[in-house]
Amino acid sequence: MSDDLLLQVQGVSKRFGGVQALVDVSLRIRPGTVHALCGGNGAGKSTVLNILMGILPRDTGQIAFKGQPVNFSSPKQALASGISIIQQELSPVLDMTVAENIFLGREPQLPRFFVNYGALNAMADDVLKRLHFDIDPRATMRSLSVGEMQLVEIAKAISHDAEIIIMDEPTSAIGEAEVEELFKVIRRLTEQGKSIIYVTHRLTEVFEIADEFTVFRDGRFITDGRIADIDRQGLIRLIIGGEIQDEFVKDNAPTDEVMLRVRDFTRAGEFRNINLHVNKGEILGIYGLMGSGRSEFFNCLFGIATPDSGNVEIDGKLLSIDRPSDAMDAGIALVTEDRKETGLVLSSSVNDNVAMSSLPAFSRLGFINRAKERLGVNRMVDFFRIRTPSAETLVRDLSGGNQQKVVLGRCLLTEPRILLLDEPTRGIDVGSKREMYAFMSDYAKRGGAAIMVSSEIPEILGMSDRIIVFRDGDIAGEIDRSTANQEQLVHLAS
Repeated sequence: MSDDLLLQVQGVSKRFGGVQALVDVSLRIRPGTVHALCGGNGAGKSTVLNILMGILPRDTGQIAFKGQPVNFSSPKQALASGISIIQQELSPVLDMTVAENIFLGREPQLPRFFVNYGALNAMADDVLKRLHFDIDPRATMRSLSVGEMQLVEIAKAISHDAEIIIMDEPTSAIGEAEVEELFKVIRRLTEQGKSIIYVTHRLTEVFEIADEFTVFRDGRFITDGRIADIDRQGLIRLIIGGEIQDEFVKDNAPTDEVMLRVRDFTRAGEFRNINLHVNKGEILGIYGLMGSGRSEFFNCLFGIATPDSGNVEIDGKLLSIDRPSDAMDAGIALVTEDRKETGLVLSSSVNDNVAMSSLPAFSRLGFINRAKERLGVNRMVDFFRIRTPSAETLVRDLSGGNQQKVVLGRCLLTEPRILLLDEPTRGIDVGSKREMYAFMSDYAKRGGAAIMVSSEIPEILGMSDRIIVFRDGDIAGEIDRSTANQEQLVHLAS
């Protein structure tokens, strides 16, 4: 084990039953660097990070931290030694405040073991302000958006003042402005000699913030090196194990036929006077910073929430959407922003998740025709190439990309005419993203209409036929694909 490394993982393997998750992997972290841990879904990244944090035991191999062998048996030990983590899957205590979540288990005490809430809130406020996160430390986590919860998780990890901070998809739920602030924080931390292990499927971020990289594929170490010595296509080849064609797949052609029109949509405190339309065969992109009202607009359009005013028309016919079933009956399907929290039942099977929105089509007199249901589910599994041992496998056991395909399969099985896609490629690898883009293009090409909300500017520019920009609950502008560029989007959104 090398003395000039802050952290060294060598020859680590891990098996889950009959599945070999890690095979002799290595990872070398130098002081004061941002190290990108790259790989597709199922590459073994999360497994090795869980071993580092003491969440999982390793079967074989060695780990050295600051030159000394370590074998953490709990996250508490890892934190006490100076390693903290921002996990991809958020796990907030929803009925506690922001401050209580940040300093959970580390609350300042008054006599007789009472919590000093004045000091607690001041400590949390100091951390949030240093990070330039505009969040009230007294607010309950339940009142926050997914993006704001992500910011609290970042604040919590940094508050430990650790020497190594593991960031697993830290920007998956936040907007461009928050990403920029996070990168400033990361640079300040590395200047202090701290190291960051950075995990993301957004390769643009890897080349912007990382100094070094390691690639895992199929549970094995492939290579490591300096970011300065590799380009985007070279890194993609290492991640997927071969060449990839153009990242964006787009061959749909919008028609002039308006399929969906929204007029004067307003919900107090979230968005106001939204007027837009999407044509048959079109992919309409919606871009905006966190809190701009994009997801809230989708929730009202799908009947999850109720607008204060406004109308929705499909094919010129006025609709009344008071609940999601009304939207589905009208031919609208929604892929939600957070697949784990609102898109899937993780403890249920692939079959049950895919079929749940289409049960009326498989039922007669209150009884489900299981044979018909299986045919429908298997059609979606084959269509999306969902990698699963069987349709009875629990969804929680699938990779992120395959979980997202399950959500898409459930939506497509309802045979929607209009597809609402809220951050459809969040947390999935470059290969799965390309499959998602191919599906979107094919769906529009076959006569559907899609509206895609995305925080990734390259994705918005690469897949949209038109782009509508939200800012502070209003439409700030509309741009045609042929003239759109990053500067325009950032200008309009901010």
